[in-house]
Amino acid sequence: MTDRITHMAAAAKAASRIVATLDTETKRTVLRAVASAVDAKRPDILHANAEDLEVAHADGLADAKLQRLGLDDAKLDRLCEGVRQIAGMADPVGAQTMSREVPSGLRVRKVRAPLGVIAMIYEARPAVTIDAFALCFMSGNACILKGGREANRSNHALAEIARAVLSEHGAPADAMNAFTSSEREDLRHLLSLSDSIDLVIPRGGEALIRFVAENSRIPTIQHYKGVCHAYIDEHADIEMAANIVVTAKTSAPATCNALECALVHEAVAPAFLKALGARIPSDMKVRAEAHVIKTLDESMTWLESAKPDDWGREYLDTVLALRIVTDMDQALEHIATYSSSHTECIVTNDASAAERFCREVQSSCVLVNASTRFNDGFELGLGAEIGISTSRIHAYGPMGLEELTTQRYVVTGTGQTR
Repeated sequence: MTDRITHMAAAAKAASRIVATLDTETKRTVLRAVASAVDAKRPDILHANAEDLEVAHADGLADAKLQRLGLDDAKLDRLCEGVRQIAGMADPVGAQTMSREVPSGLRVRKVRAPLGVIAMIYEARPAVTIDAFALCFMSGNACILKGGREANRSNHALAEIARAVLSEHGAPADAMNAFTSSEREDLRHLLSLSDSIDLVIPRGGEALIRFVAENSRIPTIQHYKGVCHAYIDEHADIEMAANIVVTAKTSAPATCNALECALVHEAVAPAFLKALGARIPSDMKVRAEAHVIKTLDESMTWLESAKPDDWGREYLDTVLALRIVTDMDQALEHIATYSSSHTECIVTNDASAAERFCREVQSSCVLVNASTRFNDGFELGLGAEIGISTSRIHAYGPMGLEELTTQRYVVTGTGQTR
């Protein structure tokens, strides 16, 4: 397998030089054709996914991963729509971000350029196979995608669609490379190929990301765990706050942008808990401090006693940590201590409180009166995302087309020497 991976990386490097020079209309045409092909081959994709799910169930795969693994018509509709959105976006390659003339008379411009070859390592999310390819291709990059073995059939079906469309349109098929291996030695080998690969993006569980960060000889942008918080301010609309908290936790609890902890100002805590109880589904649990539980109505059976390790925890389940805070200072201190720098929100009708929260919380996305679930490339208008970077270097937050480019200098002179 290591020889195959070496060959794949070299082929991707060669392809990246061609993709970097493709005109915008060619890239748009290819991506629209990929979306149409995914739509046309929907029965084959869903059949492959059903086989993956059958094996995963038999192997006892965790519920959170099963939710990520499954495909259905709605998810494929969104996938195709995302690819078409990417195809319709402005091409970042060659976009000028700065122009000036320096004292020597040189015209100095800064323009966007592709990164080259992007390797992405991910688990249980077959739709990422097409999302990642589309973003890489439109931004002038080739990609190597190493999916988890639990999605092997689904990933293979999707990758072959993209490769076939590339060939049909005269673009290099090796702009899309996908493989599956459960051997850590194969992953170590991939992470050593710094001559062929320019960036590695791990997207998965904490163990995977730590392994990549510790073993990669290639620059890495981490899509780390999502420990997301909501602060319910003393000036919050209580009904709005309860609705945001419940839906941010339950709409997709296995995602990284799901809410994990609510911080509630003590002045509105009784009213908020009452509103929360009116909306909470039967399978949701809230873990609060013991002294809080003692003061509440015994009918709130959904409340459990929190333990110290409930703070800063990514549950990936319908469990929410809840803490009563005396003021925003205490809420900000809690977030600074336990956040993974992914997503935080504030619910308030006080503009100055919202402004302070946005200024002092330095996570990749901060929202005011909106669910943490909106920290998503598709929802923020990027078409899709290759990941949500929690690293503060080069890219921070959802990574779309611009985040998959770098900037270089183009300098024009009239014979100047030095």
